[in-house]
Amino acid sequence: MKYNIPRVTGLLVIEVRNSNPNGDPDRESDPRTRAHDGRGMISDVSFKRKLRELLIQKDGPVWGEMAALMALKPEVFEIHVSQPSREKEKAEKKDGEKKSLSERYWDVRIFGSTSLEEKDNFIRTGVAQFSIGVSAAKVRIQRDTNTVSANVDASKNTDRGMAPLGFRVVEHGVYAMPFLVNPTAAEKSGCTSDDIELLCRLIPYAYAHNASRIRPLVEVRHAWYFEHANQLGSASDFAILDALTPKKADPAIPSSSWEDYAYDGSALTAELQTKFAGRFKHFGDLTDPDFVENVFPRKHG
Repeated sequence: MKYNIPRVTGLLVIEVRNSNPNGDPDRESDPRTRAHDGRGMISDVSFKRKLRELLIQKDGPVWGEMAALMALKPEVFEIHVSQPSREKEKAEKKDGEKKSLSERYWDVRIFGSTSLEEKDNFIRTGVAQFSIGVSAAKVRIQRDTNTVSANVDASKNTDRGMAPLGFRVVEHGVYAMPFLVNPTAAEKSGCTSDDIELLCRLIPYAYAHNASRIRPLVEVRHAWYFEHANQLGSASDFAILDALTPKKADPAIPSSSWEDYAYDGSALTAELQTKFAGRFKHFGDLTDPDFVENVFPRKHG
């Protein structure tokens, strides 16, 4: 149903093992860290890009599964930022363009669009807002030199085929990335309940289906979804996020495994269901298929 968007507070708990979850172009693609405490960071832009990639690949298994399950039409679930040129869109600037953008592009409806290059901020914000992901403890970065085979005279250009300290990864880290769904923004962006459902179904696959050499082992361990009892909001975002965020006994010491956090998802679920009793419509983990089916029931067969 159009604009029937819930108020949602969510938290992604992302584990990183010997991977670079988000390189910093200002520091030669070093994994992003905070200067004052050494904690790792993942930008919201980086994560949203992973979601977009899943929909750009219309011949991929993720889109194929989602399209079949939700009866989605590819022409209304395109990705705006994937377009190689904006010349066509510049030529189409006219009264009906706002409608056409929201009708065609899923990421415009979900994340919004500013189109600064055309000086036309007709959509100021999106329905879904992701915050910066921050690790629960300081991270340790391993830096090594990349080498490749090269058929050259060994006496010449001895550094050819090498990238000194080009391989930079976080040895281990657990990151918490908050996200919010704001129903007030839906009328501006044209976001529908199907758009929100697709977002929630895509989140668990964001890293698994975007793995690369520098990012082979990144996983959304938990994707907490707290749907408020009403569209205004029935509990404090901060109270929800604080209760769900992983904590380490000594955050100044980098972790080496998931066990360093003693993070029990089942216990947390029971604890928050009691703490926020009567204040939510749905609360659970989007990585649990049974929970997703409960929130977004679909007829099978």
